[in-house]
Amino acid sequence: LLVLVIDGAAVFGQKTKVIKGAVLIDGTGAPPIPESVLVIRDGKLVAVGPAGHVAIPDGSEEIDARGKFIIPGMMDANVHLFRDVSIEFIARYEDRLEELIEEGAQISLKYGVTTVFDSWGPLRPLMNVRDRINKGEIPGSRVFVAGNIVGLSGPFGRSFNAVGKWIAPKEFVERINAMFEEGTGTRLSWLPPEQVGQEIRTYIGLGIDFLKYAVSGHDCKGCSGFPETLDLSSVLLFTPEAQKAMVHEAHRAGIIAQTHTTSVESLRQAVEAGVDMLQHGAITGPIPIPESTLELMLEKGIYCAVQPRTAKRLAIEKKDAALFRRSIQVLEAWDGNIRRLIKSGVPLLLATDAGVSNPIKTEVEAGKDVFDVEHPEMLGEAHFIWFRAMIEKGMTPMQAIVAATRNNAAAYGKLDQFGTVEVGKLADLVVLNADPLEDIENTREIHWVIK
Repeated sequence: LLVLVIDGAAVFGQKTKVIKGAVLIDGTGAPPIPESVLVIRDGKLVAVGPAGHVAIPDGSEEIDARGKFIIPGMMDANVHLFRDVSIEFIARYEDRLEELIEEGAQISLKYGVTTVFDSWGPLRPLMNVRDRINKGEIPGSRVFVAGNIVGLSGPFGRSFNAVGKWIAPKEFVERINAMFEEGTGTRLSWLPPEQVGQEIRTYIGLGIDFLKYAVSGHDCKGCSGFPETLDLSSVLLFTPEAQKAMVHEAHRAGIIAQTHTTSVESLRQAVEAGVDMLQHGAITGPIPIPESTLELMLEKGIYCAVQPRTAKRLAIEKKDAALFRRSIQVLEAWDGNIRRLIKSGVPLLLATDAGVSNPIKTEVEAGKDVFDVEHPEMLGEAHFIWFRAMIEKGMTPMQAIVAATRNNAAAYGKLDQFGTVEVGKLADLVVLNADPLEDIENTREIHWVIK
């Protein structure tokens, strides 16, 4: 049974609430508290601790949670609430993008993800939905947005669907690309560092929550329309000086800088540029991450988001590598990188690349059920698949929960607001019917989601 409780003050009411009796896994990595007491007032935690050590205010409404398990609200460091780049889908929903984004945020919240970080999508529709959720006008996960991945094209360009540029009407292509790029597309890779910095300053002024730029190109598994011999994921887009200019502007504005990297050299350059976190840092083509780069990541304490495949999914993708448009060497290096990152101690983040999928299958996917087996990018399901995959690769359930909660909040500079169940933080909680430390699959056993 899932009971959805949204925006404390609106549904919980102004009265002080006390949740007592549950086993608390607070997200810090500390041992669980067997019989906990949580006091919530005005949407925040005002007292947390074991029974007998927390005073229950007079007149509070007490909620008996004995037999339950509480973890912090889960987070996803890399979602795309709107993610389709097909001509038909965008043409059909161009005037309904905000509805689709709202739906994505509501699916996430329903399945225990109280905060999502959208790292590529149409900026203004995303910000509009973000703002309505923050005002309490609509339900949904808390949303933080980056808009475009700086240096990449819009949907109908070399980074995603180059064929669309030649097939769709010119006015439509230009309108959609402009909406996604907001002046930060492929043109920036031609500019000198100081001008790149100026463009980024303007872009930050539009209201983004964090900056994401591409060190290497994006090939979308061959969907760019370019021949396989021209793999854009191996192409470097910005000089180290231009990267440092972008990172400087992000930090000057008080937001974090993160990167899109898909090769060992782009990964190393991103680390040396001073970024705060790395998206899909385990994807380095057919070449494993050099030990020197791993050591540098650890030394700098850079957070690394990884998108693993379960053993079952990995076997399917390796068996049908041509169908999935990734070589066996790339898949093996990717899997090995994640295992090494876990052992290294580099702080890892739950991140899925998930979005609401187009129900109309592409020609490549139509009639092929293998695409849906333990799908790692299906919003609402992807974070559970992530847990399973990471446990298979050597992570403990406690480490996985910390990666999904505390680490994500810390990576984005939000740990003072949420991410752990501690006094003074927002009461973002997931109440489970079974122990996730005993079996990580129990994160699916959701009883309540409290945002």
